[in-house]
Amino acid sequence: MRYEGTVYRPPSEGDSVIIQATVGCPHNRCRFCRLYTRKRFRIRKVADILEDIDAAGAYYPPAYVRTVFLADGNTIVMRTAHLLEILRRIRSVFPNVERVTSYGASQYFTRKSPAEWRELRDAGLTRIHCGMETGHDPLLAKTRKGCTMAAHIEGGMRVREAGIELSMYFLSGLGGLEMWREHARDSAAVLNAVNPEFIRIRTFTPMRGTPMGEDFLAGRFSLLEPHEALAELRLLVENLDCTGRFYSDHWLNFADIHGVLPKDKGRMLAAIDAALSLPRSAFREVGMLPGNTL
Repeated sequence: MRYEGTVYRPPSEGDSVIIQATVGCPHNRCRFCRLYTRKRFRIRKVADILEDIDAAGAYYPPAYVRTVFLADGNTIVMRTAHLLEILRRIRSVFPNVERVTSYGASQYFTRKSPAEWRELRDAGLTRIHCGMETGHDPLLAKTRKGCTMAAHIEGGMRVREAGIELSMYFLSGLGGLEMWREHARDSAAVLNAVNPEFIRIRTFTPMRGTPMGEDFLAGRFSLLEPHEALAELRLLVENLDCTGRFYSDHWLNFADIHGVLPKDKGRMLAAIDAALSLPRSAFREVGMLPGNTL
């Protein structure tokens, strides 16, 4: 298997066999992200990807492989015919695989027709991890996400209607003190409309070498303190009217809030209120992300 540069995957894909299908991110202009800034985006040759799948099958006992993740960012931009070839080879090499997943951004979802999404589902694509970050249009524009609230909804619904699981990520604190209420409410509106199987929380922490990192160092952006971030999270959960699983599965988050919506919503709000009652000393300090830690 061959990898170019640092390869990232969601925590939930920690046990997955990782196959790098694309290098970098086709958008790569988000003001808060540096993950792929040192990579020039390209789609790898299908023949090379198939060779890597075969190599993985020779390295890992095929009968025991249950999950495969297709890296890098937004692998879903590949031609559908090429993705279908890759998915079929994965199923051939790993006959017991239960889940094949990929990163994908909402604005790229509508580039594939509903029929193409159904083909991908039938070939074995089971889940997409989508960095929604926010549903608030002014914040999407400010961060150069390359998406809109409407595109989040249209793209997310196209994936869901094909029967592919969707995991959408909310980036807590991204709007700072200026936009936290709108950030929470509009993000909840997107999640309610799309109704993804999974909602996952990440807490924004500035990265060196990014425009928002420079804004933070220059005093042009104020991070939310723990209690402020928890108030934002409470507003998000309060406004959710959807089904699915909710996770706060990252070490940068200020509280481990999880549950199944809607039945656990009351318990989740109570857990946030309990965290809000804790003193400031109970939480980590806020600031620049240290080193290369993610």
